[in-house]
Amino acid sequence: MTASNERTVIRGGLVVTAAEEIHADVLIEGERVAALAAHGSAAARAWQAEHEIDATDCYVVPGGVDAHTHMELPFGGTSASDTFETGTRAAAFGGTTTIVDFAVQGVGHSLREGLDAWHAKAEGKCAIDYAFHMIMSDVTQDVLKEMDVLVEEGVTSFKLFMAYPGVFYSDDGRILRAMQRSAANGGLIMMHAENGIAIDVLVEQALAAGHTDPRYHGEVRRELLEAEATHRAIQLARVAGAPLYVVHVSAEQAVNELAQARDLGLNVFGETCPQYLFLSTDNLAEPDFEGAKYVCSTPLRPKEHQAALWRALRTNDLSVVSTDHCPFCFVGQKELGRGDFSKIPNGLPGVENRMDLLHQAVLDGHLSRRRWIELACATPARMFGLYPRKGTIAPGADADIVVFDPHDRYTMSAATHHMNVDYSAYEGRQVTGRARTVLSRGTTVVDRGRYLGRAGHGAYLPRSTSQYLI
Repeated sequence: MTASNERTVIRGGLVVTAAEEIHADVLIEGERVAALAAHGSAAARAWQAEHEIDATDCYVVPGGVDAHTHMELPFGGTSASDTFETGTRAAAFGGTTTIVDFAVQGVGHSLREGLDAWHAKAEGKCAIDYAFHMIMSDVTQDVLKEMDVLVEEGVTSFKLFMAYPGVFYSDDGRILRAMQRSAANGGLIMMHAENGIAIDVLVEQALAAGHTDPRYHGEVRRELLEAEATHRAIQLARVAGAPLYVVHVSAEQAVNELAQARDLGLNVFGETCPQYLFLSTDNLAEPDFEGAKYVCSTPLRPKEHQAALWRALRTNDLSVVSTDHCPFCFVGQKELGRGDFSKIPNGLPGVENRMDLLHQAVLDGHLSRRRWIELACATPARMFGLYPRKGTIAPGADADIVVFDPHDRYTMSAATHHMNVDYSAYEGRQVTGRARTVLSRGTTVVDRGRYLGRAGHGAYLPRSTSQYLI
């Protein structure tokens, strides 16, 4: 279909975007949305098409945009278990049609080398469209100049780490220089905000005291050290005059720092992830090393934090829900940390689960339907320069469309998911609603549980600068 100008009509569904809900039919020509018309109207009835999709009793929503994934990420002596092929296929099953993954600069290497390496991993492999952020591990004068070039080429966001000394860590001086550069070139700085220097002291002390179980991963990565780093990142961004996007916010205290900054009218944005909304330190404390399945950074928090995260999602103090999908198998990978929690690879699988979990949040009364689409599709597309090509259903937009059955009840399980990992973080959880038919640029890639896509269908997306700034 993508090679031609074949037409598809999706009839009878409730179209839900961040802006509106309308009973409308959708006309697709080739890879793009051509028109919307009220269901049953003369205009809609006149449409002739090679393909018709019946969306009766379903929602018709934009494909999800997951702006935080790590396919094939090297970490802690191993690599994330999903390849770009398996990870993007799983994303498609979950109704996500665009990912923004992270290319990694190695210390002593250029940004270009890291970007080229990630292009080589992804090219010809992806089931859905993809783009890259750039992880900066070594901020030098040459690297600062490279930032300008990458922004021009459509890599318009740069991630820095206040955590992981000796791996990804940048000190405040390097962070400030990168922020000053992004203030000038229009790039967006993304921040992993945890005080890694202090955390390493607490890790060392915990292990010395014989505290080796997975639950101590959460105990040493203290909420206050997330809040402190978030505060510091915000102040550095203010000094630089740069916008700031804080990734995977998990603690109420960090949310409060973001809320204060936003109350001042600053271009400061926060993201959270489903694991912080649906899981907690109770999971980290599961016996027989099962807690290792839930080791990620920032860590899972006590359940009491969840109310603050949901509230912030409603008030827009948190603007995006991404997954930080970074899966490691329990057998042979998470097990590297038996006897030493600090050696458990950090990361959870989730790229397939996000759209359904957030729809469950709609049913549970945490979010409205439109806010679900705003958090999962529209705002990530706008934040990272992909809107309106992605994140909405409108004439001219890519035909990344999900026919979502809001009544389909199922149980999440590793036995049935498509991610290349041997456990589910949501094993046994019942949810209502899931993607029935998934189109990527007009091509059906998933239909009623069958994969119809192919590796290499997904196209690389150069991005504009952020379209979400105040």
